[in-house]
Amino acid sequence: MRSRLKLILASTSPRRREILQALGIDFDVVPVETDESPLVGELPEDLVLRLATAKVEEVPDAEYVLGADTVVVLGDRLLGKPANADEAIDMLMALSGRTHSVLTGVALRAPGGTRAALCATDVRFREIDRDEALAYWQSGEPCDKAGAYGIQGLGGMFVAAISGSYSGVMGLPVFETVELLKSAGIEILPKQK
Repeated sequence: MRSRLKLILASTSPRRREILQALGIDFDVVPVETDESPLVGELPEDLVLRLATAKVEEVPDAEYVLGADTVVVLGDRLLGKPANADEAIDMLMALSGRTHSVLTGVALRAPGGTRAALCATDVRFREIDRDEALAYWQSGEPCDKAGAYGIQGLGGMFVAAISGSYSGVMGLPVFETVELLKSAGIEILPKQK
């Protein structure tokens, strides 16, 4: 097995970088611009897997490329990154007192081909009032986050419970990512000699 190979992260997400750093993985960041619009009739699960795969394919001339995409699903509504304060507050008010799903697709392109995995987590929010939602928006935290919140920051105060992967809600599920890396011969914890 190969150990500690250089990986390219096809994302500028600070959360994804933090998770890979915590795993001790040597990587470089290459920003990609992917049209994240869903296709007509596309299921959310298929959307995140398609986008994660598209992101790794946008980085040419690299052996190992990791990409991910996250969406928040409330009923039949997809909640991406808010465009402005009104949209963020509407999202937060829709999530208030309800359970939603966070879907993250993660893909790895390696010499043996591209593989992808899906992580689904249910998140239950406590009741939020409009003033809280506005104050949260004004903190700047929800600007670049699907569903207009970050579980690892101030947004965690809205989360009453989760069922699934905390790191998946952050945008890079550790279990699925490590499984993909291991399948490509990248060891996270090298075997002792």
